[in-house]
Amino acid sequence: MNILFITSSRIGDAVISCGILEALRLQYPQARFTIACGTVAEGVFTRFPALERLIVFEKERFDRHWLRLWSKLVPQVWDIAVDVRGSIITLALAARKRHILKGGRRPGRRYAQLGAALGLAPPPLPVAWTAPEDDAKAATLITEGPVIALAPTANWEGKIWPADRFIKLFYALQAKLPGARAAVFGGPGAMEAALASPVLAALPGAINLVGNLTLPEVAACLRRTVLFVGNDSGLMHLSAAAGTPTLGLFGRSRASEYAPAGPRTAIAVAPGPEGEAPMTGLSVETVTSAAFELLRL
Repeated sequence: MNILFITSSRIGDAVISCGILEALRLQYPQARFTIACGTVAEGVFTRFPALERLIVFEKERFDRHWLRLWSKLVPQVWDIAVDVRGSIITLALAARKRHILKGGRRPGRRYAQLGAALGLAPPPLPVAWTAPEDDAKAATLITEGPVIALAPTANWEGKIWPADRFIKLFYALQAKLPGARAAVFGGPGAMEAALASPVLAALPGAINLVGNLTLPEVAACLRRTVLFVGNDSGLMHLSAAAGTPTLGLFGRSRASEYAPAGPRTAIAVAPGPEGEAPMTGLSVETVTSAAFELLRL
Protein backbone atom coordinates (compact mmCIF):
# COMPACT_ATOMS: atom_id res chain seq x y z
CA MET A 1 0.00 0.00 0.00
CA ASN A 2 1.36 3.40 -1.02
CA ILE A 3 0.34 6.58 0.77
CA LEU A 4 1.29 10.08 -0.33
CA PHE A 5 1.47 12.87 2.24
CA ILE A 6 2.03 16.45 1.05
CA THR A 7 2.68 18.83 3.91
CA SER A 8 4.05 22.21 4.86
CA SER A 9 7.23 24.07 4.11
CA ARG A 10 7.29 25.52 7.66
CA ILE A 11 8.41 23.58 10.70
CA GLY A 12 5.46 24.46 12.92
CA ASP A 13 2.79 23.52 10.38
CA ALA A 14 4.70 20.38 9.45
CA VAL A 15 4.84 19.28 13.10
CA ILE A 16 1.12 19.93 13.52
CA SER A 17 0.41 17.64 10.57
CA CYS A 18 2.33 14.78 12.19
CA GLY A 19 -0.69 13.78 14.26
CA ILE A 20 -2.74 12.69 11.26
CA LEU A 21 0.36 11.18 9.63
CA GLU A 22 0.95 8.97 12.67
CA ALA A 23 -2.74 8.05 12.74
CA LEU A 24 -2.48 6.86 9.13
CA ARG A 25 0.64 4.84 9.95
CA LEU A 26 -1.14 3.09 12.79
CA GLN A 27 -4.28 2.51 10.71
CA TYR A 28 -2.30 1.02 7.81
CA PRO A 29 0.74 -0.69 9.40
CA GLN A 30 1.85 -2.31 6.13
CA ALA A 31 1.78 0.92 4.13
CA ARG A 32 4.82 2.75 2.86
CA PHE A 33 4.74 6.52 2.81
CA THR A 34 6.07 9.14 0.43
CA ILE A 35 6.23 12.53 2.15
CA ALA A 36 6.67 15.82 0.31
CA CYS A 37 7.61 18.91 2.33
CA GLY A 38 9.59 22.12 2.19
CA THR A 39 13.34 22.18 2.79
CA VAL A 40 13.20 23.70 6.26
CA ALA A 41 10.74 21.04 7.47
CA GLU A 42 12.71 18.05 6.19
CA GLY A 43 14.04 17.06 9.60
CA VAL A 44 10.53 16.71 11.01
CA PHE A 45 10.06 13.54 8.94
CA THR A 46 13.48 11.90 8.62
CA ARG A 47 12.77 9.52 11.53
CA PHE A 48 9.22 8.62 10.48
CA PRO A 49 9.10 4.82 10.88
CA ALA A 50 7.22 3.98 7.66
CA LEU A 51 9.07 6.41 5.40
CA GLU A 52 9.90 5.12 1.93
CA ARG A 53 10.71 8.39 0.19
CA LEU A 54 11.09 11.99 1.34
CA ILE A 55 10.73 14.59 -1.40
CA VAL A 56 11.97 18.04 -0.43
CA PHE A 57 11.07 21.04 -2.55
CA GLU A 58 11.83 24.74 -2.43
CA LYS A 59 9.39 27.44 -3.43
CA GLU A 60 10.01 28.81 -6.92
CA ARG A 61 8.69 31.76 -8.88
CA PHE A 62 5.35 31.29 -10.60
CA ASP A 63 4.69 28.19 -8.46
CA ARG A 64 6.99 26.09 -10.63
CA HIS A 65 7.85 23.96 -7.59
CA TRP A 66 4.38 22.41 -7.79
CA LEU A 67 4.96 21.33 -11.37
CA ARG A 68 8.30 19.80 -10.42
CA LEU A 69 6.70 17.96 -7.51
CA TRP A 70 3.85 16.72 -9.70
CA SER A 71 6.33 15.29 -12.21
CA LYS A 72 7.90 13.20 -9.44
CA LEU A 73 4.57 11.92 -8.16
CA VAL A 74 2.56 11.30 -11.31
CA PRO A 75 4.16 7.94 -12.30
CA GLN A 76 2.82 6.29 -9.12
CA VAL A 77 -0.72 5.08 -8.44
CA TRP A 78 -1.47 6.07 -4.84
CA ASP A 79 -3.79 4.16 -2.58
CA ILE A 80 -4.31 7.28 -0.46
CA ALA A 81 -3.17 10.83 -1.18
CA VAL A 82 -3.33 13.37 1.65
CA ASP A 83 -2.59 16.98 0.75
CA VAL A 84 -2.36 19.26 3.76
CA ARG A 85 -1.39 22.16 1.48
CA GLY A 86 -4.62 22.02 -0.53
CA SER A 87 -2.66 22.15 -3.79
CA ILE A 88 -4.32 21.49 -7.12
CA ILE A 89 -1.71 18.94 -8.23
CA THR A 90 -3.27 16.19 -6.10
CA LEU A 91 -6.31 16.25 -8.39
CA ALA A 92 -4.00 15.41 -11.30
CA LEU A 93 -2.56 12.29 -9.64
CA ALA A 94 -3.85 8.73 -9.89
CA ALA A 95 -5.22 8.04 -6.42
CA ARG A 96 -7.87 5.64 -5.14
CA LYS A 97 -8.71 7.97 -2.26
CA ARG A 98 -7.92 11.64 -1.77
CA HIS A 99 -7.98 13.96 1.21
CA ILE A 100 -7.31 17.52 0.04
CA LEU A 101 -7.44 19.97 2.91
CA LYS A 102 -8.70 23.41 2.06
CA GLY A 103 -6.34 26.30 2.58
CA GLY A 104 -7.10 29.60 4.25
CA ARG A 105 -7.83 30.58 7.84
CA ARG A 106 -10.67 28.83 9.64
CA PRO A 107 -11.81 28.88 13.27
CA GLY A 108 -10.48 26.29 15.67
CA ARG A 109 -7.19 24.61 16.42
CA ARG A 110 -5.18 23.70 13.35
CA TYR A 111 -4.46 20.14 14.49
CA ALA A 112 -8.20 19.62 15.07
CA GLN A 113 -8.98 20.96 11.58
CA LEU A 114 -6.62 18.36 10.09
CA GLY A 115 -8.12 15.56 12.15
CA ALA A 116 -11.65 16.53 11.15
CA ALA A 117 -10.67 16.58 7.47
CA LEU A 118 -9.72 12.90 7.77
CA GLY A 119 -12.74 12.04 9.91
CA LEU A 120 -10.63 11.38 13.00
CA ALA A 121 -12.35 11.98 16.33
CA PRO A 122 -10.87 12.91 18.67
CA PRO A 123 -8.22 14.57 16.51
CA PRO A 124 -4.78 13.05 17.06
CA LEU A 125 -2.16 15.17 18.76
CA PRO A 126 1.10 15.85 16.92
CA VAL A 127 4.03 13.54 17.59
CA ALA A 128 7.80 13.80 17.20
CA TRP A 129 9.89 10.86 16.00
CA THR A 130 13.47 10.26 17.09
CA ALA A 131 16.04 7.49 16.70
CA PRO A 132 18.29 5.91 19.35
CA GLU A 133 21.25 7.98 18.13
CA ASP A 134 19.26 11.18 18.66
CA ASP A 135 18.41 10.14 22.20
CA ALA A 136 22.03 9.20 22.87
CA LYS A 137 23.28 12.60 21.71
CA ALA A 138 20.65 14.36 23.81
CA ALA A 139 21.86 12.45 26.86
CA THR A 140 25.35 13.88 26.39
CA LEU A 141 24.03 17.45 26.10
CA ILE A 142 21.38 17.48 28.81
CA THR A 143 22.56 15.48 31.76
CA GLU A 144 21.48 15.48 35.38
CA GLY A 145 19.42 18.07 37.20
CA PRO A 146 16.35 19.98 36.04
CA VAL A 147 16.81 21.83 32.75
CA ILE A 148 14.44 24.56 31.57
CA ALA A 149 14.20 25.04 27.80
CA LEU A 150 13.97 28.64 26.61
CA ALA A 151 13.24 29.57 22.99
CA PRO A 152 13.58 33.35 22.57
CA THR A 153 13.51 33.30 18.75
CA ALA A 154 10.78 33.30 16.11
CA ASN A 155 10.45 33.86 12.38
CA TRP A 156 9.28 37.48 12.71
CA GLU A 157 9.61 40.29 15.19
CA GLY A 158 5.94 40.49 16.13
CA LYS A 159 6.08 37.07 17.78
CA ILE A 160 9.14 37.76 19.95
CA TRP A 161 8.92 38.31 23.70
CA PRO A 162 11.75 40.60 24.90
CA ALA A 163 14.97 38.77 25.77
CA ASP A 164 15.32 40.43 29.17
CA ARG A 165 11.98 38.96 30.20
CA PHE A 166 13.15 35.43 29.37
CA ILE A 167 16.06 36.07 31.71
CA LYS A 168 13.84 37.30 34.56
CA LEU A 169 11.51 34.36 33.99
CA PHE A 170 14.34 31.87 34.29
CA TYR A 171 15.49 33.24 37.63
CA ALA A 172 11.91 33.16 38.93
CA LEU A 173 11.64 29.52 37.89
CA GLN A 174 15.06 28.67 39.29
CA ALA A 175 13.93 29.96 42.69
CA LYS A 176 11.27 27.23 42.67
CA LEU A 177 13.54 24.63 41.05
CA PRO A 178 16.88 24.86 42.90
CA GLY A 179 19.81 23.87 40.73
CA ALA A 180 17.90 24.32 37.49
CA ARG A 181 19.87 25.22 34.39
CA ALA A 182 18.72 26.83 31.18
CA ALA A 183 18.98 25.30 27.72
CA VAL A 184 18.55 27.95 25.03
CA PHE A 185 17.13 26.67 21.74
CA GLY A 186 17.07 28.34 18.35
CA GLY A 187 17.31 27.58 14.68
CA PRO A 188 20.24 28.00 12.30
CA GLY A 189 21.34 31.35 10.91
CA ALA A 190 22.64 34.69 12.07
CA MET A 191 19.24 36.12 13.00
CA GLU A 192 18.41 33.25 15.35
CA ALA A 193 21.85 33.48 16.95
CA ALA A 194 21.44 37.23 17.48
CA LEU A 195 18.05 36.78 19.14
CA ALA A 196 19.36 34.09 21.47
CA SER A 197 22.67 35.72 22.36
CA PRO A 198 21.41 38.11 25.09
CA VAL A 199 19.77 35.23 26.93
CA LEU A 200 22.85 33.04 26.66
CA ALA A 201 25.11 35.88 27.82
CA ALA A 202 22.96 36.62 30.87
CA LEU A 203 22.62 33.02 32.09
CA PRO A 204 25.99 31.54 33.09
CA GLY A 205 26.08 27.82 32.53
CA ALA A 206 23.24 27.87 30.00
CA ILE A 207 23.40 25.10 27.41
CA ASN A 208 23.71 26.58 23.93
CA LEU A 209 21.50 24.61 21.54
CA VAL A 210 21.08 27.31 18.91
CA GLY A 211 21.47 26.15 15.33
CA ASN A 212 23.73 23.19 16.04
CA LEU A 213 21.32 20.24 16.06
CA THR A 214 19.08 18.36 13.66
CA LEU A 215 15.35 18.53 14.37
CA PRO A 216 15.22 14.94 15.70
CA GLU A 217 18.11 15.79 18.03
CA VAL A 218 16.23 18.89 19.15
CA ALA A 219 13.14 16.79 19.90
CA ALA A 220 15.25 14.32 21.89
CA CYS A 221 16.82 17.17 23.89
CA LEU A 222 13.44 18.73 24.58
CA ARG A 223 12.20 15.45 26.03
CA ARG A 224 14.91 15.69 28.67
CA THR A 225 13.81 19.14 29.88
CA VAL A 226 11.28 19.78 32.63
CA LEU A 227 9.65 22.74 30.89
CA PHE A 228 9.71 24.63 27.60
CA VAL A 229 8.88 28.33 27.42
CA GLY A 230 9.04 29.97 24.02
CA ASN A 231 7.50 32.19 21.40
CA ASP A 232 5.01 30.87 18.88
CA SER A 233 7.42 29.00 16.61
CA GLY A 234 8.30 25.64 15.14
CA LEU A 235 10.30 24.89 18.28
CA MET A 236 7.21 25.44 20.42
CA HIS A 237 5.20 22.97 18.34
CA LEU A 238 8.05 20.45 18.33
CA SER A 239 8.32 20.68 22.11
CA ALA A 240 4.61 19.98 22.57
CA ALA A 241 4.77 17.08 20.11
CA ALA A 242 7.75 15.63 22.00
CA GLY A 243 5.64 15.54 25.17
CA THR A 244 7.52 18.23 27.07
CA PRO A 245 5.42 20.51 29.32
CA THR A 246 5.16 23.43 26.90
CA LEU A 247 4.22 27.05 27.54
CA GLY A 248 3.66 29.05 24.36
CA LEU A 249 3.77 32.85 24.31
CA PHE A 250 1.36 34.71 22.05
CA GLY A 251 0.69 38.27 20.99
CA ARG A 252 0.62 38.94 17.27
CA SER A 253 -0.33 35.39 16.36
CA ARG A 254 -3.51 33.47 17.06
CA ALA A 255 -3.48 31.11 20.02
CA SER A 256 -7.00 29.95 19.12
CA GLU A 257 -5.51 28.31 16.03
CA TYR A 258 -1.86 27.72 16.85
CA ALA A 259 -1.62 27.09 20.59
CA PRO A 260 0.78 24.19 21.28
CA ALA A 261 -0.91 20.79 21.03
CA GLY A 262 0.46 18.08 23.29
CA PRO A 263 -0.21 16.12 26.47
CA ARG A 264 0.82 19.02 28.76
CA THR A 265 0.57 22.50 27.31
CA ALA A 266 -0.44 26.02 28.29
CA ILE A 267 -0.37 29.49 26.81
CA ALA A 268 0.30 33.03 28.02
CA VAL A 269 -1.29 35.68 25.83
CA ALA A 270 -0.57 39.40 25.65
CA PRO A 271 -3.61 41.56 26.44
CA GLY A 272 -5.45 42.99 23.47
CA PRO A 273 -7.24 41.82 20.31
CA GLU A 274 -6.18 38.33 19.29
CA GLY A 275 -3.39 38.39 16.75
CA GLU A 276 -2.80 42.11 17.19
CA ALA A 277 -1.53 42.48 20.76
CA PRO A 278 2.13 43.54 21.11
CA MET A 279 4.36 41.07 22.92
CA THR A 280 5.65 43.89 25.12
CA GLY A 281 2.28 43.81 26.85
CA LEU A 282 2.92 40.27 28.12
CA SER A 283 4.37 40.61 31.62
CA VAL A 284 6.94 38.40 33.31
CA GLU A 285 4.46 37.87 36.14
CA THR A 286 1.81 36.51 33.76
CA VAL A 287 4.23 34.08 32.14
CA THR A 288 5.72 33.00 35.47
CA SER A 289 2.27 32.29 36.87
CA ALA A 290 1.37 30.20 33.82
CA ALA A 291 4.64 28.27 34.11
CA PHE A 292 4.08 27.56 37.82
CA GLU A 293 0.56 26.34 37.09
CA LEU A 294 1.77 24.09 34.26
CA LEU A 295 4.42 22.56 36.53
CA ARG A 296 2.01 22.49 39.46
CA LEU A 297 4.50 24.38 41.63
